[in-house]
Amino acid sequence: MDRRRLPPLNALRAFEAAARHMNFSRAADELSVTPGAVSQQIQNLEDYIGGPLFKRTPKGLLLTDAAQTALPALREAFDRLAEAASLLTAVEEGRRLTVSVAPSFAAKWLMPRLGRFEAAHPEIEVWVNTGLELVDFASGEIDLAIRYGSGRYPGLEVTHLLSETVSPVASPALLAEHPLGKLADLAGHTLLHDGSPDADESCPDWAMWLAARGVRGVDGARGPRFNQSSLVIEAAVNGRGVALAKQTLAQADLDAGRLVQPFEDATAVDFAYFIVHPKAKARLKQVRAFTAWLTAEAEAHERALRTMDIGAGI
Repeated sequence: MDRRRLPPLNALRAFEAAARHMNFSRAADELSVTPGAVSQQIQNLEDYIGGPLFKRTPKGLLLTDAAQTALPALREAFDRLAEAASLLTAVEEGRRLTVSVAPSFAAKWLMPRLGRFEAAHPEIEVWVNTGLELVDFASGEIDLAIRYGSGRYPGLEVTHLLSETVSPVASPALLAEHPLGKLADLAGHTLLHDGSPDADESCPDWAMWLAARGVRGVDGARGPRFNQSSLVIEAAVNGRGVALAKQTLAQADLDAGRLVQPFEDATAVDFAYFIVHPKAKARLKQVRAFTAWLTAEAEAHERALRTMDIGAGI
């Protein structure tokens, strides 16, 4: 048999949808056809392969062993087709780059720098899509994502962008009114908590941070909590208390003098920021250009931090 000779695509689509739903009617709704049309396409595919794909039981449909074995590869094939279709569109358009990024990283790190990319690459339109949910690259709508995590993203091309540390920060005005000479002085301050949904066990909260330093008499659980890192940083800028903040996100406010670090004590965490995208997307010139620009910006950011540390004698 010619390996490139394939069953009708509509029959394969009908089978994949029916197998996913284990119901012909729901598959028909998804494909905008009648249940009878789905049944006919399944029959066509069974005729093509010479055997059944479903077992009909009193409790409903079951996949045959052959269908169960082939289904993962078929789903992957449809994902690849969707990806290929998106590449064809992207290559034709050539101008647009859609980037998925967490809201806090977008607001505090990416957006203040993005104008430099636009000036260097006026031929590329960057569309920023913020969100914390995982990206479905198979839809073809997202070209590249920047994610804070462990770096384990199976099936994707992953580039390390930035490492992260956390440290206490506060506004100069707040510390002028209520100085922080020693860690125990935190008892007289409101503690601001970063409650962003990161599953990084190495990132300390206030209670962990204080316990690791043997600080007693400070209730590490009290104080308001914010579900995005940028919000806890803004609360600190506005003098609402002392935040245990991610330094990458707080650095612009530290550089501008809106925040200061009362203690030279930063804790490195396991999570970092990564550029992720399907391997096929690396063929797009806009993805290559944006990745190169991001990594250059990250290197400049970390080089500036090292220079500051040396100047401070750390």
